[in-house]
Amino acid sequence: MQTKIQGTTMPVLDVLLEPNESVFSESGELSWMTSSIQMTTHTQMGGGGGFFGAFKRVAGGGSLFMTEYRAYQTAGEVSFATKVPGHIVPVQVGPGAEYMVHRHGFLCATPQVTITVGFQQSLGAGIFGGNGFLLQKVAGVGTAWLELSGELILKNLAPGEVLRVHPGHVGAFQASVGFNITTVPGIKNAIFGGDGIFLAVLQGPGTVYLQTLPISRLAHQIGEYLPRGESRQTGSAAGGAVLGGIMGSILGGGQ
Repeated sequence: MQTKIQGTTMPVLDVLLEPNESVFSESGELSWMTSSIQMTTHTQMGGGGGFFGAFKRVAGGGSLFMTEYRAYQTAGEVSFATKVPGHIVPVQVGPGAEYMVHRHGFLCATPQVTITVGFQQSLGAGIFGGNGFLLQKVAGVGTAWLELSGELILKNLAPGEVLRVHPGHVGAFQASVGFNITTVPGIKNAIFGGDGIFLAVLQGPGTVYLQTLPISRLAHQIGEYLPRGESRQTGSAAGGAVLGGIMGSILGGGQ
């Protein structure tokens, strides 16, 4: 198996598979593939909890199905592109090297990697969505590729070192890192601070992968340009307003 990450703002992962090699992803992640690649859809890949584990993912807002991409008689290539501007990060998974990843962060993996629900906390609809805040646990043995939005910032936490983060900026972290969700201290901070009422608390040791463009904030920025009520625009005017708002937010670094 050979892999290559191409592109800058919207990168793509190309995976060259030799005969009988395979990778899997959640359904809907495929971008393109050669004719020698065969797809097989399952409710679970990599032994990550079976059918019950699959339904736990669905309850947390994930996909019920996983898709395997396998080269059979001849070598072939399959590619996965990011859905928003960001980075594709390969991580090596094994005993003592497991990862917690935000709900949209798993891109694909080799067959012996498992993906299950690692953390879920209901924080109210409209804050992190109706399913609350969820992290997926990536374990097993092999290589996984993560999709993180915006720029990628790594923090190596020493034992006992604490980092407080807006939950949307948590991209992934090693399972050795302690994790919890807490409320912002102080009533004035919670009501008037403008940063939400929840913070993620991460405690070392371990590496934390921070993303600078939370999907929730991107959606909020786009929402401001969507037409509403009587002022609704039609045709190319509406499309231009939405596209202009999206590009302005991305290129201008708005939050």
